[in-house]
Amino acid sequence: MKNKTAITLMWVVSLLPFALVALAWPYLPERIPTHWGFNGQVDGYGSPVTLLLLCAIGPILSLGLQFLPRLDPKKENYERFQSRYDLFGPLVPVILLVCVVISLSESLWPGRINVSRTIGAMIGILFLITGNLMGKIKTNWFMGIRTPWALSDPDVWNKTQRLGGWVFFLSGLSAVILSLLAPEKIFFAVFFTIFFVGIILTYFMSWKWYRDKR
Repeated sequence: MKNKTAITLMWVVSLLPFALVALAWPYLPERIPTHWGFNGQVDGYGSPVTLLLLCAIGPILSLGLQFLPRLDPKKENYERFQSRYDLFGPLVPVILLVCVVISLSESLWPGRINVSRTIGAMIGILFLITGNLMGKIKTNWFMGIRTPWALSDPDVWNKTQRLGGWVFFLSGLSAVILSLLAPEKIFFAVFFTIFFVGIILTYFMSWKWYRDKR
């Protein structure tokens, strides 16, 4: 990442969960909800320390997003989609921040949030944004759908990312709509079906485009 504003925002959002947990810590019960089933009901409890582990994921991912491109053998390609990469950087810790907020809310005020629908909508929004970004990603070893055939040919890479972008976009759109309208089990079944079938199709087409070109 090169945009200083994006880097600053990414780190602020990454560290914010620690501040929220610190403020809430004196009021947290000894056992907090750590897992919810497809029906939105809590089916797992743990220590408040679990929240600290969740908070730590953000800074770790932020370090990777900021510095891994420097290790990429194809690092010169990042210049060709730098603005998209800088946009993606703060997006990942935002998702983790929402997860921490949900966990704190359910620990302090149980039942105020429909967790499964909230998470479903959040995943859908993430997939919608990612789908819109993927078509502009150029060959690299850390982002995009990195099939061996796509990594071997720039044209196959571009086609693979465009198709993968549509898979992510349609999966995200279904997640947002179904998380609002459909029963939880139906939502997750439809979402995962669209996504996994789409990914399998993307891998197949990536191989086919490479084979046809050769």
